[in-house]
Amino acid sequence: MKKLLILFFLLGHVLGASAQNYNLQDRIKAFEADLKPFLSEMENIGMSVVFVKDNQIVYHQHFGVKNVETGAPLTDSTLFRIASISKSFTCTSLMQLVGQGKVSLKTDASELAGFPIRNPKYPETVITLEMMLSHTSSINDSQGYFTLNVLNPELNPDYAKCYNEYRPGEGYEYCNLNYNMCGSFLEKLSGEIFDNYIIQHVLNPLHLYGGYRVDLLDRTQFASLYRWEEDHYVLTDDEAYEPRTEKFNHYTPTKDTALFSPTGGMKISALHLAQYMLMHMNYGTTPDGIQILPKNLSLEMQTPRSSDENYGLALWKTDEYSPGTILTGHTGGAYGMRSAMFFHPEEKYGFIVISNGAHEVAADGKTNILQGALRRMFRHFIGE
Repeated sequence: MKKLLILFFLLGHVLGASAQNYNLQDRIKAFEADLKPFLSEMENIGMSVVFVKDNQIVYHQHFGVKNVETGAPLTDSTLFRIASISKSFTCTSLMQLVGQGKVSLKTDASELAGFPIRNPKYPETVITLEMMLSHTSSINDSQGYFTLNVLNPELNPDYAKCYNEYRPGEGYEYCNLNYNMCGSFLEKLSGEIFDNYIIQHVLNPLHLYGGYRVDLLDRTQFASLYRWEEDHYVLTDDEAYEPRTEKFNHYTPTKDTALFSPTGGMKISALHLAQYMLMHMNYGTTPDGIQILPKNLSLEMQTPRSSDENYGLALWKTDEYSPGTILTGHTGGAYGMRSAMFFHPEEKYGFIVISNGAHEVAADGKTNILQGALRRMFRHFIGE
C-alpha cells in the first residue's frame, strides 16, 4: 500500500509538472500568434524578447533579422545598443561607490565636477548626485550633452541655458546630460576608466558580455539599426556604432567621458540584459547569490523621487506596458532601436524587448513597438 501511495504521488508530481510546461507552451504559442501580425504591421526589422518567471529565464525568442542587407538572423549572442537602459548600469556603478562610502547621494555635484554646478536662478540650492541620477537637478539638454563643457561657466558663456526655471529638487525633466556628467563622476571617484569599471564590477561578476566601447567588442555580433523616415528605412550603424578609436587614443578621464555615452551607449544581448535584470529584480543580488549591490541601495534605485513621473534612480515605475500592474524598469530609444526592461520584484517576473527598427506607431496612430510587444507579453504570460 505504501509503495502504491508513493507511486501515485510521483505520478501526480510528473503530471503536474507536465501540465505546467504545457501551460507555458500554450502561452508561448498564443503570444507568438498574436505578436507576429503586429510585427508585420509595424514592418519590424528584427526583435528579441525574453520572459523571466520565478527568477528564471523561461522563454527567449528572436523574430526577423539583425541585418536586412545580409539577411543574417538575430541570435542569443546578438548585441544591441540599448540606449537609455544604459543609465541603470551607470547608476548601479555609482551606487556601489555609495555603498563603499566613497560618495553620498547628498554629495554636492560641484565637488565631483570640479566646477560649479548651480542653477543661477537658485545659486544657494545645492544640486546633489541624487538629483542628477533622478533627473530632478533642473538641468536640461538644451545645450547638448556630447560634451561636458556645456555646464562649465568658464567654458560655455551660455551655461545658464542648461538650467530650467524651477528650483533643483522641485521639478523633473529627463536629461541625458545628467548621466554623461555622472559617468565622469564615476571615473573621478573610482580612479578607473568608465567602461573598464562597468565591465570589471558589473558585467564580469555577472558573467555577461558587453560594454560601451565599440572598438573593443565583436562587431560581427552587432544588430544593425534602422530608422524609419517617412516611407523607407535608413541604416544608422555609422552613427550608432561609431568606434571613435582615434578619440579614445587621446582620451582624458573625467573630461572626455561623454565619448562612452554613459547615458545610452551600452551594447549587450537581450539574453544577457535579462540576466542583469534578474539582479535588480532581486534587489541587488542574483538568484544564485552574486551580490552587485546591497539591498538598501538597490531599493534606493527603485524608489521614485518624482511623483509626476515615478522615476527613481535610473529606474522607473509605470503600468503603461502592463495596464493595472506597476512594473519597474526603463526604456531606451535611439537610431531607430527601441528597448525595454521591466520587472515585478515581488512576483519575480520580467520582460525584455528590443527592436532594431520599426514604424513609429501602428495603424491606430498611437501604439508604438514597445507598447504593442510588451502588452502582448504581459497579457499572454501573466494574464489569466
